[in-house]
Amino acid sequence: MFVFAYGSLIWRPGFVHLGARPALLRGYHRRFCIWSRHYRGTPERPGLVLGLDRGGACQGVVFKVAPEAAPGVLDYLDARENLLGEQVYHRRELPVRLRGEGVVRAVTYVADRRHPAYARPSAVTTAKAIAAAQGSAGSNRDYLLNTLEHLAAFGLRDAGLERIARALGG
Repeated sequence: MFVFAYGSLIWRPGFVHLGARPALLRGYHRRFCIWSRHYRGTPERPGLVLGLDRGGACQGVVFKVAPEAAPGVLDYLDARENLLGEQVYHRRELPVRLRGEGVVRAVTYVADRRHPAYARPSAVTTAKAIAAAQGSAGSNRDYLLNTLEHLAAFGLRDAGLERIARALGG
């Protein structure tokens, strides 16, 4: 089994894997489109977390999972990505291209546009929310900066996230 990571899974997968490789997913892009009232914000001051949204392409990381570990990894990811059973993401198996190699099908989580937590905030709203929010998993700013740092470690960039970081002075 393969798992495509595009946000905090890159730097905190939380499961045993057999290796990680840069990969490209077409048809979706990474964006701050889910309001977080737990992990990266509070009900009073929500933060924003990343989701895969329709259109474009997303560079990320694919983790290879041993077949015998796959059921447990899926259970873990379903619980992590849809906290308290709230279905803000849909689990999908999508084709991703490994850098320098062929295509594999990988499990990933796509934002549910019908969920009340789904958002399309302006660049200004995004930057303000990220600058101010803190949740049970830490600051929203650290989430952004950790994602950029770990993308860079794999030789990957995201111009949209870099613009937000610059707006925050990060």
